[in-house]
Amino acid sequence: MNSTIGWGIIGPGHIAAKFAGDLALVPGAELRAVASRDLQKARTFQAQYGALKAYGSYAELFADPAVEVVYIASPHNLHHAHTLEALEAGKHVLCEKPMGINSGEVKSMHALAENKGLFLMEALWSRFNPVIREVCDFVRDGGLGALAYLKADFAFPALDRDPGGRLLNPELAGGSLLDIGIYPVFLAYVLLGVPGEVRVLAHFHETGVEKQIGILLGYPGAMALLYSGFTSRSEMRAEISGEAGNIYLSPRWHQAESYQLDLGGEVRTIRHPFQGAGYTYEIEEVHRCLAAGYTQSPLWSRADSAALHSILDQIRDRAGIVFPGAS
Repeated sequence: MNSTIGWGIIGPGHIAAKFAGDLALVPGAELRAVASRDLQKARTFQAQYGALKAYGSYAELFADPAVEVVYIASPHNLHHAHTLEALEAGKHVLCEKPMGINSGEVKSMHALAENKGLFLMEALWSRFNPVIREVCDFVRDGGLGALAYLKADFAFPALDRDPGGRLLNPELAGGSLLDIGIYPVFLAYVLLGVPGEVRVLAHFHETGVEKQIGILLGYPGAMALLYSGFTSRSEMRAEISGEAGNIYLSPRWHQAESYQLDLGGEVRTIRHPFQGAGYTYEIEEVHRCLAAGYTQSPLWSRADSAALHSILDQIRDRAGIVFPGAS
């Protein structure tokens, strides 16, 4: 792997724009190509973010020998197909979350990456947030004692969006769970592991997608209370409670730049301001792994993605969330 790593981006939308802006802040990263099914959209993105080339098809980008790593930012019901195509072309892949819409898709993506000897990681950017990394290390080192309770939410009003669009269309695997509910579930998993019990209450939109969902995950001696929805804006302040004290991740917790540590009534605020929009940390992790010859990240491994998606599958099953054409 060269000291300069050539990136390609497919799906130049809102998230891809933030990612490209942060890519420019990472030493040794170069945006060599962007692709969209709309060539003019790709060219506009190219001009704004300095990509070397713009393509009107994803296949052209996958065939570009200058592109070493592909960031997949297409709608998440297409992540599976696009990741497989990129891996078949010999590209390393950073795939935006959710990696797939069910565990079966995720497993097949992992299997192909393993077979090809290529790097593949789910772009769950919060895992690399300095605040969340520090909090996870503190909890795992026993700083809060045994965990007893975790609360995390993520919600914003979106019922006025295009019913045929990504959020509200069941054909596109819409609904709050995979779009934003994945974040609270991730936090519970990374701190408490795979739950022994899953309870769910969901309300559905007229289009058929889940519009709000409450989730209770049970663990030996601990519970996680999670929520996501498109019906209102929630506080998005996460609480982690243990025998020795509490941690509060500041709103919006999944991109927190500070947290409050409460040990015995003594409260301290710890701050870690972002570089850029917060995507630099996952980009740097990709670079670190490639330099070390890793095909997966020790911080967010294939096993971690597989476990997270198995929990999401259980939640969907209990809620009765069905995506047409998918199991």
